[in-house]
Amino acid sequence: MPRPGFVLQVDERTPPLLVPEGEGFRMQKFPLGTRVVYPPDPLPGVRDVPSAVRHALLNPVGDSKPLPELLFPGMQLTIAVDDISIPLPPMRTPDIRQPILEHVIELAARSGVEDVELIVATALHRRMTAAEIRRAVGERVYRSFYPEHLKNFDAEDPQGLTHIGMTDEGEDVEISKRAAESDLIVYVNINLVAMDGGHKSVAVGLAGYRSLKHHHNVHTMMHSKSYMDPREGHSAINDSVNRMGRVLRDAGVKIFQIETTVNSETFPSNLGFLNKREWEWGASDQAMMMAAKKANDVAPPRVRREFFRRIEAPYKLTGVNAGEVEAVHERTLTNLHRQQLVEVQGQADVLIMGVPYLGPYNVNSILNPILVHCLGLGYLFNMYRNKPLVKQGGVIILHHPVPWEFHSIHHPSYIDFFEEVLAESTDPKTIETKFEERYATDPWYVHLYRTSHAYHGVHPFYMWYWGAHGRDHAGDVIFVGGNPSSVARLGYRRADSMRDALEMAKDTVGSSPSITYFHAPPVMIADVH
Repeated sequence: MPRPGFVLQVDERTPPLLVPEGEGFRMQKFPLGTRVVYPPDPLPGVRDVPSAVRHALLNPVGDSKPLPELLFPGMQLTIAVDDISIPLPPMRTPDIRQPILEHVIELAARSGVEDVELIVATALHRRMTAAEIRRAVGERVYRSFYPEHLKNFDAEDPQGLTHIGMTDEGEDVEISKRAAESDLIVYVNINLVAMDGGHKSVAVGLAGYRSLKHHHNVHTMMHSKSYMDPREGHSAINDSVNRMGRVLRDAGVKIFQIETTVNSETFPSNLGFLNKREWEWGASDQAMMMAAKKANDVAPPRVRREFFRRIEAPYKLTGVNAGEVEAVHERTLTNLHRQQLVEVQGQADVLIMGVPYLGPYNVNSILNPILVHCLGLGYLFNMYRNKPLVKQGGVIILHHPVPWEFHSIHHPSYIDFFEEVLAESTDPKTIETKFEERYATDPWYVHLYRTSHAYHGVHPFYMWYWGAHGRDHAGDVIFVGGNPSSVARLGYRRADSMRDALEMAKDTVGSSPSITYFHAPPVMIADVH
């Protein structure tokens, strides 16, 4: 039986602990009494993946017929699939999307379905490249459908969207016209964290700015107790998405949802020490750690980036469920929590986190300063249920070098946002009011989104808003080792070492603060009581 998550209290015997810091890591001694939150051990994987997929399609949950009974000759079938933003890191091939797609397409063929379109549900994310699509869906599906019948979603195609209706809160529900007019949408999801899946799959993944602006905004983010707690009333963004999904359902848009979960085997064997607790490292783990750190420390930045870019996670499937959206998602969350929940008692004055090299929006790209802000204060900070790991007005210490560096193809509007918008203000509401619409409708950004591989012009705004809740909650945010100019532009403070950061934190939390180190990745959710 895999061990559950664990909370360690640092004492004299505790060795230096590994702290991620972008494309590298450090071994760090922590003050005595520091609480260290470790993720649960990986759950065992499903032994027979094809059989598990087949069983899910033939035995759906909720008010849904088995998939073969929903397929018929002459129908219009749209299959949508999650994009490159999940899982993280990308999983070893075959990606779990591949066998699911192959099963669905085979069933469609047997039922005489000829009108089949596959859509990568990118929303306002960048278009995936042909190679990235091939890797996700597998060679067989790629060769059969790409490029005519396997495409990235285009949220700026004026002929490709249709308005379904409004929620009772006045939110526009507009999605892919092809999907909305199909006899059936089959959505293939990978649920890496609790905010993935459910109604978010179609209502967000196949939506454009007109819909997304209703929940990707400062007010919604500030009124979410945690983005990773989708229970009603805990996440305003999830509540909004659920309202939209129910409008789709009530309008007769038929969705057969397929959701999967994976375990926490995040790193391959040559980096296996990253999956273990430090005091359990054997001689081989210590040797691998020392060799990896030495090589990483002397390597040029481009070499380091390429090394981390090539990491493929040996994730194993822990569950697959299919059928009606909400019934499926309920089972998915139960399975996800089995792997990720860690019980934690009480909040700390200081929360320390290492920001790793990879987030949802820099796969095969660069983690620019705005994405560092988003990953640290938007994602890692929100990996909790009930209440944050750090007290209101406490201090968040993040480890990352925060280089002033951007991918010019993937993140063109980020460059302008960083140099124009943040130079004038870091206040999310001011930014939203003064700049958002101009960036969202800028013809050049729209052109790059549609024809190149650029994130939508409004995307950096969403990433800034994503960190608004954490930014507002904390009394101070300090980056250890961050580029002084980048950190200052973000509106935060920096320190040369963790010792210096803790000394600076005394200005906010006093001389004897309680400290928690959130030891991630692998992904976990702190259940704080």
